Amino acid sequence: MLQQLDSNAVATVLEAIADVQLRLDTQGYCVDASITNPELPDLLRLPWRGNNWLDFCASHHRERAQAAFNKALKYPGQPVRVDLEHVWNEVSGVYPMRYRLVASPSADVVIAIGEDMRAFSDLRQQLVNAQQAMEQDYWALRQVETRYRRLIELTSDAVLMVDAHTQRVLEANTKAVELLTEGPAGLVGRALPVIAPEFQRLLDTARDNNTTANGLVPSPDGQPGLDTTVMFMRQGGDQRYLIRMSDAGNRAFSSDACLAEAFRTAPDAIVQIDTSGQIISCNDIFLSWLSLDNEDQVIGRNLDNWLGRSTVDVSVLLNNLRDQKMVKLYAALLHNGLGSHADVEISGVTIERGEHPRHALFIRDISRRMTSDHPLTEHLPRSIEQVTERVGRLPLKELVRESTDIIEALCIEAALKLTRDNRASAAEMLGLSRQSLYTKLRRYGIGDGAED
Repeated sequence: MLQQLDSNAVATVLEAIADVQLRLDTQGYCVDASITNPELPDLLRLPWRGNNWLDFCASHHRERAQAAFNKALKYPGQPVRVDLEHVWNEVSGVYPMRYRLVASPSADVVIAIGEDMRAFSDLRQQLVNAQQAMEQDYWALRQVETRYRRLIELTSDAVLMVDAHTQRVLEANTKAVELLTEGPAGLVGRALPVIAPEFQRLLDTARDNNTTANGLVPSPDGQPGLDTTVMFMRQGGDQRYLIRMSDAGNRAFSSDACLAEAFRTAPDAIVQIDTSGQIISCNDIFLSWLSLDNEDQVIGRNLDNWLGRSTVDVSVLLNNLRDQKMVKLYAALLHNGLGSHADVEISGVTIERGEHPRHALFIRDISRRMTSDHPLTEHLPRSIEQVTERVGRLPLKELVRESTDIIEALCIEAALKLTRDNRASAAEMLGLSRQSLYTKLRRYGIGDGAED
């Protein structure tokens, strides 16, 4: 079909589909060159004419280019395909090209038609990168799966993964097979053998509340006593139960289990925090005081969101725990996001294990406690009650505008009591400088009036 076109038409077609057109003599020297692709600026600046075509090829491709050139001369009129890379000095990039070399019938000239292959090269590189990333993710997943299987095999309890819809066992460790079956028959792929009403209630509770359910269910052989924990999980579009079982009849209570149960059911709030005040764990009564439903709503947040009249209280508490390792009967205020608050008493201890110490706080509600200092017959004037309740919430200058010198003295005494006579923290709580606080201490005769 192309034979019916004249030479000018053929040249026009080549210019439209080719990025580089070279005319080479029998020695490979360029007689004429045409770069029609404007996205190849470095190739446009190359001194093609009078130089050998091989000099502009990458060193590791020159042998391939020479072989294709010789083949084109050997078989005139037959196109020879070769993929090369052009490199121009050390600064410019690499230009992958696909050439088709065709020698004239007299074999006195070779036409090289080049096509820019950077888009294909980038695509191949992306494919290689994606494949390597997939292989890395695959091996990482295999390693995690291996560690997971070894872990559930090492535990002394029965562990099962069950499909929430069909209640068929997806995974089970050796202990689960021994506890729930008789003989060598396995559990995987079979229906869950424990379908007692008590166990079904645990499954329903875990699924409906999206939480963990604990209880005692009968074993398949009719003997009571399987201590069971059920956790409901969503994995993509699938729903799973992660179940742990142990023989409650033969299992002795370990010290860790007793401590964990005491932590969870203690009548006082127990909170574990790090050295910056961020909550690591807490028990149910603490969540109840804050009117929260889930432990995830407090974990990772700072305790000063709920404890203290200001952030100073928690700072003083942390400083005492850091310096003395223990705090007893620290008075503070616990408030929730609903506007209510309660007077509390805090005892704490520092737990030093490893490089990251933690603090355990034991919080007790003392709102209804009767003491000799505050009998039921004692009623302060309403204005004084309002002022003393606002200590630490407003700067002292705003309180003084609404009160007398006596109330100012009462506020300073209350602040010193709250901070356990730490005058630097009291000054921060009252919105004063240390020097101003010392001046007022001497003015009202509070303490000895001397600086710390």
